[in-house]
Amino acid sequence: MIKEIPNINFVIKRTRNLVMSILFVLCSLSTFSQVSSTIDSTSIKIGEQILYKISVESDTTDFVVFPEGQTFQPLEMIESFKIDTTKKDAKYYLIKKYGLTQFDSGKYTIPQQKIVIGDKVLLTDSLHVEVNPVIVDTTKQKLYDIKPILPVDKSPTYWWLYTLMILLILALVTFLLYWFVWREKPLTEEEKEALIPPYDRAKQALKELDNSDYLINDEIKTFYSELTLIIRKYIDEKVYEKSLESTTDELIERLQLLKDGNQIDLSKDTIKNIETILKRADLVKFAKSKPDVELAKLDRNTIDVEIDHVKESLPEPTEEELLADQQYQEELARKKKRRKVLITVLVASFLVIATVVGLTIHYGFTYVKDTILGHPSKELLEEKEWVTSEYGAPGITITTPKVLRRIEVPIPEEMKDKMKVAAFGYGGINSNLDIAVISTKIAQQNRPQSQNEESQEGENQIDLLQVAEQQLLQLEAKGAQNIITKNEQFITPNGQEGLKTFGTADFAHPITGNVEAGNYVILGFTTQNLIQQVVLIWKQDDTYADTIIERILNSIELIKLEEENE
Repeated sequence: MIKEIPNINFVIKRTRNLVMSILFVLCSLSTFSQVSSTIDSTSIKIGEQILYKISVESDTTDFVVFPEGQTFQPLEMIESFKIDTTKKDAKYYLIKKYGLTQFDSGKYTIPQQKIVIGDKVLLTDSLHVEVNPVIVDTTKQKLYDIKPILPVDKSPTYWWLYTLMILLILALVTFLLYWFVWREKPLTEEEKEALIPPYDRAKQALKELDNSDYLINDEIKTFYSELTLIIRKYIDEKVYEKSLESTTDELIERLQLLKDGNQIDLSKDTIKNIETILKRADLVKFAKSKPDVELAKLDRNTIDVEIDHVKESLPEPTEEELLADQQYQEELARKKKRRKVLITVLVASFLVIATVVGLTIHYGFTYVKDTILGHPSKELLEEKEWVTSEYGAPGITITTPKVLRRIEVPIPEEMKDKMKVAAFGYGGINSNLDIAVISTKIAQQNRPQSQNEESQEGENQIDLLQVAEQQLLQLEAKGAQNIITKNEQFITPNGQEGLKTFGTADFAHPITGNVEAGNYVILGFTTQNLIQQVVLIWKQDDTYADTIIERILNSIELIKLEEENE
């Protein structure tokens, strides 16, 4: 009996399908073996931590990227541990652990997590977790009313002490500058003597020589030294400026030349008398000659007379010489004043530098720089009275450094009957911070409701994710680039729930076109036919703006519809 031969094409097709199925299973097994995820417990109490572990097997040449941030929602990631790496042969075994928790009871699903291995993207399995409430036995555990808020005394501040210390230091420095620099000090004996004219000074020196005991004590050498010094000083100041260091012969020769040149009108007898006394003094000082006392007194009287003769021989100073002398004195006074000013400036500069250095060590360089040079965000943060106001109807209550002003939002003609927009904002071209509060009320459509629609009445029918996406598109239309977005639940202090869309982006300046890195937060709330948004945009690496944003976010409250109706 002849058997029927099966169709060859059918056999080939069936074989190919079998091979593909086997390959698919092998690939699935391979993928499963590369990435796995586990949790240490599937049932926890509220606030307890779950240890979520991702295990990855990869080649040593593959680049592995684990999930970061709040990608485990509805569970909250509270800690990300370092990667534990082991190597075996040509494989890496990587283990990444996360600490997760949840503060509301219920059954939750940890979503699949994306793992990048080289150029492949793999997903972990989703895992189920049950969060159990903490049961309190009220028969054994007494319950108490919430205690009232107690006023707390402010910590004592010592600003008055610091102010007093600064004032005392400034007073001390000012006093020292006045006493040692600006005060007119009493003249020393040398300064008083320098103010006396040379002729009067010479006469006074002769009187002081008369009152001395040199001749009584037989100190002839000292007497002649003082006597010749008097005549030499006078000649040095009025006639020849090198008289003190010249020898007797050099001085007499110079006096003779001046006489011959008609520069001074000295007689031969005057020059001869001065020469005789100077040479006798040289013999007393160097040759130990000792004239008697009467001769010494005679020489003293001769010097007295010859000083008068020298004065009479000197020409009267011209107006040019008197003016030059006056200018010289004025220049000396100016130099003295400049010296005082320079010392004062140096001391003040030192105090300023020391103060800046001290404040920098205590508060940090950036804070001191921004305080001295000014910083717009810092000035906003330090506004004495922030403004708390309600914007829109129903309103959003928010606290801001400055009051928000109404913004006109253009609405297309075909949409004016379908929606009403009330917008308020602060910021602009020269601001490091933009704040906007937007309330959009959508008109209800007059159409019959089905039974299902009536059962859903009061539920939120507006997708806040799409609303946030539209807001991001508007930012992109205004020049924003490289927008990175994250979403999470946001709850206001008065319990209103909304969506928080936040992240980073590069914002273009509307005039210059310069691109600057910035942060943004878009808060969305909705109820029935109302959309309420708060949009915050600020520059990156601006710690003052970060503090402002945190304070604003903590102040946002929504007015409930029933409160509005009341």
